[in-house]
Amino acid sequence: MKEIRSESKLTFFEATSIIVGHGVGSGILSVPFLASRNRWYDILWIILLVYGINLVMHFMIAELSYNNGGAQFIKCFEKELFVGRMKKAATWFAFGLLGFSVVVNVSGFIAGASAVFGAWFGLPSVAGMLLFYVLAASVVYIGMKLVGICEKIAVFSMVGVIGILFIATLISDVSPLPDSFVSASNLLALYSMVSFSLSAVMSVPQVVKGLNGDRNRIMGSIAAGTGINVGLILLITFMTLLGAGSGVTENGALVDLSLHLGGWVSIIGYIFSLLALATSFWANTLNLRDIVNEQTGWGVKKSWLAASLPCLVIALIGVESFVGFTRLAGVVQVLTGVGIIIAYNRSRKREESSLICGRLGTIPFQIIVVVSSLLSTIGSLLAVS
Repeated sequence: MKEIRSESKLTFFEATSIIVGHGVGSGILSVPFLASRNRWYDILWIILLVYGINLVMHFMIAELSYNNGGAQFIKCFEKELFVGRMKKAATWFAFGLLGFSVVVNVSGFIAGASAVFGAWFGLPSVAGMLLFYVLAASVVYIGMKLVGICEKIAVFSMVGVIGILFIATLISDVSPLPDSFVSASNLLALYSMVSFSLSAVMSVPQVVKGLNGDRNRIMGSIAAGTGINVGLILLITFMTLLGAGSGVTENGALVDLSLHLGGWVSIIGYIFSLLALATSFWANTLNLRDIVNEQTGWGVKKSWLAASLPCLVIALIGVESFVGFTRLAGVVQVLTGVGIIIAYNRSRKREESSLICGRLGTIPFQIIVVVSSLLSTIGSLLAVS
């Protein structure tokens, strides 16, 4: 077994919760908006297909990171993918593109939290953004172990909250599920958002490090974390479609559902939204902190500030809506798909073995991941009618 360096160790469920947290607050709260623009059963076959493909991709990332001592994949790119005179420039370009995606994505969490605070307490947008940033960023400032603990608590809490919301939705007036085909672009946009929701590419190295390279626990936590997100996507999507109907907006699914249900139940919806947004904020900024630190050597605290403060600035500028933020961030999936597969392929050949993926890491599966990543990126760029 290779030596894996980590700032702290994680339990299995803490590692699983970091995988859950990476996607639960971004794509999952955006999927219902795109699902409402497609047939209700499209979400079923899309999510099964994407789960299988993303699981294979995440196993490849885990093996790539393991082969490079638990490094984030930008550092893996630098070691495995980029060569020659352009190596440094290519590494910094990939770093900039990934950083842009994460910053834009996390800005969406801050904007989404502001919408929750506005609907719940009537807080001004700026005040809501500042409040959420201070509360969420302080957890990441303390470090990976606290992030893992908070993610675990949040996941348990979200499961309980979802149960309450599910019952409340069923006993209220429900809307008919959408069953009309609109356009291929809407379908591809839904595929893209589901793929983005089940992606935890930057959290996988945290799992590899936190579980000390233990193959079975790494694969188990990835499969379990992604599987929990599949269940959450389906529950939240169908609850929102039944509760809010065609009135789903780009503010985030649970905000719309909470407004529809009203009363004390709406507070439960707001709590879930904040928990989901916080978990994704923690996971994404923790990952970006490590990437910044690996590439710059600034140290953990300065890297934390560089990873989180620009997110607040972009959110305050108000570039896009919550769903708009997450769709824009999904554009970078072509980097995480094509780039990672090439780097993984070279790493696998260099090692002359495959500890984690086995046959799932062979060329046919690599091609499937690349094609899926290209489709996801195209879907992120298409207009939705």
